Amino acid sequence: MAFYILENIPKMTLLFLILACFMQLCFGAVYKVGESAGWTTIGNVDYKLWAATKTFQVGDVIVFQYSPQFHNVMQVTHAEYKSCNATAPIATHTTGKDSITITAHGHHFFLCGVPGHCQAGQKVDINVLRVSSSVSPSQSPSSLSHIPAVAVPAPSPSHASYWLPSKIGVVLAVSLVLLVSFA
Repeated sequence: MAFYILENIPKMTLLFLILACFMQLCFGAVYKVGESAGWTTIGNVDYKLWAATKTFQVGDVIVFQYSPQFHNVMQVTHAEYKSCNATAPIATHTTGKDSITITAHGHHFFLCGVPGHCQAGQKVDINVLRVSSSVSPSQSPSSLSHIPAVAVPAPSPSHASYWLPSKIGVVLAVSLVLLVSFA
């Protein structure tokens, strides 16, 4: 038994690394808007810059942490975002620790509906890019040079992760195939 384990250490290491990569695909990152400052008008937090430094993906969780006595979070349309209009939000959050799971690609616009806060910069555009995993035969690598590379972010130790149930089947199927091929 010990000989079998020693003989298969390289295979088991490879299997572990492959499984770890698949597990990364099944976890969404958790982003706290504004990092340590949170969702506030104090401290001149640049939410546009904060969002620009992130690569958001479907399945990520966006956390707004704030004092509910002084702030709220409203999901709005692009027009409402641009004009800081909070009169007809898509959704309103008021708990002070709101977790919003991103379920679609594209722009997700949020602002504080307290008068004057959006105008002071308390708004954020969470943009989830649609990344194509294949290149059509008509596209040469040189024709794709203008498309920016998008890296898959690994959650930092301060960010929690959660399991996406929809991907359990994929991970189990790949794991089973790998285990059978290495047996």
